[in-house]
Amino acid sequence: MLKIASVTFLALLIVPPLLVRFRPRWVAAFNRAVTNRIRAPFVTWLPGFGMITHIGRKSGKTFRTPVNVFRAPGGFRIALTYGPSSQWVQNILAAGDLELETVGRRYHISSLELVNDPTRANFPLLVRTVLGILGAHHFLRVSA
Repeated sequence: MLKIASVTFLALLIVPPLLVRFRPRWVAAFNRAVTNRIRAPFVTWLPGFGMITHIGRKSGKTFRTPVNVFRAPGGFRIALTYGPSSQWVQNILAAGDLELETVGRRYHISSLELVNDPTRANFPLLVRTVLGILGAHHFLRVSA
């Protein structure tokens, strides 16, 4: 009985990160439909999180996307957990600017740089570890 419980516990720890790593589109769809709606009211006040407001490059609609964002010298680092091919990333790169709301403050960002960093050296250790499990090695360097 203890062996079954141990295997089940390990499976619950290992399977979600693997799903995220190998099925990022599925996880993105789930987050868009469920997780983002739950955390949207709080995301602009929590450290390590923020909300980006951007314009769709094809539709012209205004979108709000929750992100993981961290203070850095001269601006912020935004983790691209689904990679640089995500629609919101393509939208802001095409537009060249965005609005970022984090820890209760709003910033207009017009300096964006897409960075590929497999070491994730510019993130805190815990975040670096989680991003490594997710296979995320791209981020945006933005200046406030």
